[in-house]
Amino acid sequence: MLKEKLLSIDFSAVERKISEFMSNYLCYSKANCYVLGLSGGVDSSTIATLAAKSVGPEHVVALVMPDTTATPEDDLRDAYWLADKLGINRITVPIDGIVAAASSNLPFFDPKDLPALGNLKARIRMMMLYYVANRLNGLVLGSGDRSELLLGYFTKYGDGAADLLPIGDLYKTQVRMLAIHLGLPEKIAFKPSSPRLWPNQMAEGELGFTYEVADLVLYMVLDLGYTSSRVVEETGIEENVVKSIISRVESTVHKRRTPPVVELKGIAHP
Repeated sequence: MLKEKLLSIDFSAVERKISEFMSNYLCYSKANCYVLGLSGGVDSSTIATLAAKSVGPEHVVALVMPDTTATPEDDLRDAYWLADKLGINRITVPIDGIVAAASSNLPFFDPKDLPALGNLKARIRMMMLYYVANRLNGLVLGSGDRSELLLGYFTKYGDGAADLLPIGDLYKTQVRMLAIHLGLPEKIAFKPSSPRLWPNQMAEGELGFTYEVADLVLYMVLDLGYTSSRVVEETGIEENVVKSIISRVESTVHKRRTPPVVELKGIAHP
């Protein structure tokens, strides 16, 4: 079965490869530490664990950046528990004050526009991470996984901004299994994903399909070269769901590319 094949990878080899890369990258960059946002979710918890193991907890700084209107207490407890367990440096910085200051000075601000407000919050968190990284000569770790990156389910120049994406080549369902391999509790490994940008926001509800379905479709189409019709035939997944997943990949290409430059060769320079 393709689903079993997707999840039966060598997680010990995955851990070694990521850990070696993270260790070498920090050394090569001549940086002092890795800085990351720790939300208590599976992605950030996994990269925090990998970072602590690869470069040592003294070289990892975790910012817990709650939004009092959207961050559940349970997420905070999980983030605090993990930071203490790993022995990494933890700083709690609520984003409410900066959000209030930004919103009161932004043109066209509308608190009822949840996507725009959510993107603002994600970019504020990015700004905070990079400020700390600048001050400490650190590098920012992004928690995006392959599923989120391909689906474009991230804020451009928000949580999509990072110096390194340790789990960026693992599907969400693979990250969950890696989390278990690393010893994280099931409570965190299988916690329903949410950016927590507004109250009761849930990733799968917003996407319109589960990550288990999305990962299987993405794996079959992008990695194995299956057509959409063959995916429908072999999995029984509804055609409109398959098309919706592929459409998201195609329509969010711009989020995975650097901004285009208008070439002026022969006009502005030889």
